[in-house]
Amino acid sequence: MNLPLSPQPLHRPLTPTPAPESLRSSRSLTRWLALGLIALGSVALQTGCGDTAEEPPVGEEPGDVPEAGVRLASELPRDLDPGVDEATLDALVAGNTAFAVDLYHALRAEEGNLFNSPLSISTALAMTYGGARGETADEMAAVMHYDLGQEGTHPAFNALGLALDSRGQAAVEDGDPFRLHIVNDVWGRTDYAFEASYLDLLALNYGAGLRLLDYVNDPEGSREIINEYIESQTEELIKDLLPEGSITAGTVLVLTNAVYFKASWDTPFEESLTEPAPFNLLGGGVVEAQMMRQDSAMGYAEGEGFQAIEMDYKGNELSMVIIAPEAGAFAQFEADLSAERLTDIIDGIEPGNVSLRMPKFKFSDDTGLTQTLQDMGMVQAFNGGDLSGINGVGGLEITDVLHKAFVAVDEAGTEAAAATAVVVGETSVPVFSEVNLDRPFIFLIRDIETGAILFLGRVVDPTR
Repeated sequence: MNLPLSPQPLHRPLTPTPAPESLRSSRSLTRWLALGLIALGSVALQTGCGDTAEEPPVGEEPGDVPEAGVRLASELPRDLDPGVDEATLDALVAGNTAFAVDLYHALRAEEGNLFNSPLSISTALAMTYGGARGETADEMAAVMHYDLGQEGTHPAFNALGLALDSRGQAAVEDGDPFRLHIVNDVWGRTDYAFEASYLDLLALNYGAGLRLLDYVNDPEGSREIINEYIESQTEELIKDLLPEGSITAGTVLVLTNAVYFKASWDTPFEESLTEPAPFNLLGGGVVEAQMMRQDSAMGYAEGEGFQAIEMDYKGNELSMVIIAPEAGAFAQFEADLSAERLTDIIDGIEPGNVSLRMPKFKFSDDTGLTQTLQDMGMVQAFNGGDLSGINGVGGLEITDVLHKAFVAVDEAGTEAAAATAVVVGETSVPVFSEVNLDRPFIFLIRDIETGAILFLGRVVDPTR
């Protein structure tokens, strides 16, 4: 059934409220962390957690139409016990690991540093996948490795989000600086009819309510509202996630995931030991980097052509994994990297004593994924595919998938932020030029391939 955006027993208008801050994290993120930092990269922290739908209504009279910015939420609260077993959760993690490596390979041809948040992207697209049907859903599942299908994927994301949401308490209780703030939101067009079951799916599994914006009359203002919100949720590190022109009068829905993380190392680096030292570039050049130094106990592994370390953050629930191919072998190691090998490397890390020299670094990465995802095989969702689960009738397609990420690593710890937006709009409607043959006209019959004209004539009086 279609649900008009007016107060109904199932979906009630709520006042717009900022997402609650979360001071959480997870050592079980170890494998996720590695996905965003392959080979001297950096840590990607993200999850399917977000606002819950348990806010009180503001008391609009029945029949009122919610104004732009008003938040709707399914009356169904988030499912806090999705009943997902360990094997199912492992399958979700394995699938997302496979997507992370696939995406890394799709982007690694670009020059310079690379940083993204694979699970942030997976979560935003999983919310979109909930509205996909038929071959469109099959393509999305294949590219994103949603191997559990519609029935299993969303509860598994919920279970993972709830698990991650519980982390970090030990660090906070010990007085250590620690922040992990993660939020999902869905921004819908005012007066648009969404499927009640779709809004329920988002509330139950992603804690995401629906915020209404007037895309038709004020697309630019709507874009600014979303951007300002994302900026506020990422401590101003992610700015202008949605570029000019990404929101139009045809936009129906924008699904966003935002992450902010800041934590101290379990064993910080001594600032006095940091000093300039050479860092060798891929092309053979050398730059001078601020090299930190630490001799301490940490996770360590080595194998054919690489070394790997794992450093814990305060609370020992999150860590950063770094994989360093041997000198001159980075390109080949990167090309050969698979999800299986990455998992094997991480599984092979054991406690050890390490004399570490590591550069401080800080950079941001702006990644438009619209073409990349199509190149990876997700074609129909961007080209008039079946997203009828969102509105019950179809006529929708993804118009943009946008991602930004930031990371800074120094002697004290790590600060990272990322945000993903999936923009869904109405399928382009052909523009018809009116032609009324109410006057004399010339006509011809031709062979299309050769262009040869077989007949040529005119009509000045069709009644004769």
